[in-house]
Amino acid sequence: MPISRPLKPLLLLLLASIAAAVLSISIGSSATGLDEVLRVLTGSGSDLQQTLILELRLPRTLSAFATGGLLAVAGALMQVLLRNPLADPYVLGLSGGAAVGALLAMLAGVAGFLVSGSAFAGAMLATLLVFGLAHGSGSWTPSRLLLTGVVVAAGWGAVITLILSMTPARRLPGMLYWLMGDLSHAGSPWPGLIILALVCLLVFPLGRILNVLARGSLQAAALGVSVRPLEWLIYLMASLLTATAVTMAGAVGFVGLVVPHMLRLVLGNDQRLILPACALAGGTLLVLADTLARVVIAPEQLPVGVITALIGVPVFLYLLYRSR
Repeated sequence: MPISRPLKPLLLLLLASIAAAVLSISIGSSATGLDEVLRVLTGSGSDLQQTLILELRLPRTLSAFATGGLLAVAGALMQVLLRNPLADPYVLGLSGGAAVGALLAMLAGVAGFLVSGSAFAGAMLATLLVFGLAHGSGSWTPSRLLLTGVVVAAGWGAVITLILSMTPARRLPGMLYWLMGDLSHAGSPWPGLIILALVCLLVFPLGRILNVLARGSLQAAALGVSVRPLEWLIYLMASLLTATAVTMAGAVGFVGLVVPHMLRLVLGNDQRLILPACALAGGTLLVLADTLARVVIAPEQLPVGVITALIGVPVFLYLLYRSR
């Protein structure tokens, strides 16, 4: 593949992500001009502007970008693993496990890091549970893994309903916001950004092999690919990405489903291009969605998961209609 071919769309997506980040930093309860943003980023702004942008808006914008990129790359990997363009990061019950862990921590009265840690532990527990049940006494197949994930996700949903029914009324709003996806209490964005960068660096050299695997495990094995270790690696990476995203922002839907699907329609099926493009496009989409969530009913804020659902449902239905 000529080097200029992947660089052009990636450069456009990078510019779009920078523009979305600047827009997100500039818009809020107190409007900030582009010149003021540039002064703060160069270290010459006032103390109030630096506090507003560097301590409040910029971390949230970076958290939104990291979460969207994590979910989009996880969705692309899941679709390669399951050979199903309708697969998404939550299809294997990872968000349900994370939600149960986080809600139990909230019910116990803890906050902050312990809630995020409990969500991550719940997501990884769901990963082990789905993988163990799908593997059974033999080996798992994509269809078996998918069905197991759907059943386990339904079980997590029942547990979530039970927890909510037992929760005191004063704690319900925070739990419901977390379940709908909320970036207002996101922690440091750097762990998510670092994990996203490391996974992209790891899977980019595997892009050619992933292209072969996407055509089927039998064809990949016939061409000399070690299919089973590669599938385990994809599953673990997608689980790690999803768990990190859910830990940062709660259950944000449709990003991991719509973004890879749209990019494949535009850029083709080359995973060497799709995976980094997903990181940029998914991050950009969630930054714009979070900006809209902050301003649409200002000074109140909507959960960002509501915005992604309102965008994702009609877009995906349109894509399905076009691909009949």
